[in-house]
Amino acid sequence: MSEQVARGEPAIAARDLGKVYRSGLLRRRKVALESLDLDVPTGGIFGFVGHNGAGKTTTIKLLMGLAAPTSGTAIVLGRPVGEPRALERVGFLPERPYFYDYLTGGEFLDFYGQLFSIPKAERRERARRLLEAVELGDEADAQLRTYSKGMLQRIGVAQALINDPALVILDEPMSGLDPAGRRLIRNLILTMRDEGRTVFFSSHILSDVELICDRIGILIHGRLHYTGGVRELLDRHVDRVEVRAEGLPDEDAAALEGEVEEVARHGNQWLFRVAEGVPQQRLLKALARTGASVVSVTPLRPSLEDLFMRDLTGASKDREEAGR
Repeated sequence: MSEQVARGEPAIAARDLGKVYRSGLLRRRKVALESLDLDVPTGGIFGFVGHNGAGKTTTIKLLMGLAAPTSGTAIVLGRPVGEPRALERVGFLPERPYFYDYLTGGEFLDFYGQLFSIPKAERRERARRLLEAVELGDEADAQLRTYSKGMLQRIGVAQALINDPALVILDEPMSGLDPAGRRLIRNLILTMRDEGRTVFFSSHILSDVELICDRIGILIHGRLHYTGGVRELLDRHVDRVEVRAEGLPDEDAAALEGEVEEVARHGNQWLFRVAEGVPQQRLLKALARTGASVVSVTPLRPSLEDLFMRDLTGASKDREEAGR
């Protein structure tokens, strides 16, 4: 793989990055991105999440030099956005890629290899390996017009890797795919990380983000609401625990109902849900007195989608109140 940025230097760094669009006869002002400060560490998978219209694609266009910022600066792989060399080691798949559908899969990758001045023999070998990696080896000689949505998405990911990039930027790579297609793209992203690449991808499919990302940024109405580790965010909101016990007499279980929020029986096990902290400790001591065996104590974490919807609802209410 091509050389990485200097040790400790972020793959992407944005400071006060903003974009304002004006449209219509009255040139109405629409803020698409507001004062974005963002550091994406080198290595790992960074998920950039937000609702439709949050500003994810705008941010990516700014990072790729496809749109000019209204304010602020951005650096990609150690070089200011706008410098031609800044993109030499970047692979990119836009949200709505355009495909030359009369080309075959092999010709398509060969064409993009030529754009990076990769020697003929090398680019054809890369194209062969990438087609195999995205499970399109048997379709190398088929025209893209015959490809399905999922196949086009996969050939798009292969295109983003043809220049052996250090940083791969993918805009909604799993949108519109069936579960099998999403699983394949997820596995490809994990492989990129294992190869030492930095992956930055936007998505509104939060279950996929939660599954594979090391770090995330949550963008709501053009503003960054959170950036950091996925586990740290979810652990921060643990307030309930689930306790499973066995060997507990029915009468003792009934006596504990007043100590817990929820109780249920599954076979020979009893399941209790209780607030973390003092109530949890009281329950564990009560179980010990009965002689029951505690099988597990599991923190009940909210999903990333739960937290996102909570933040989105709160941000939307704030905007409504500010507009009154």
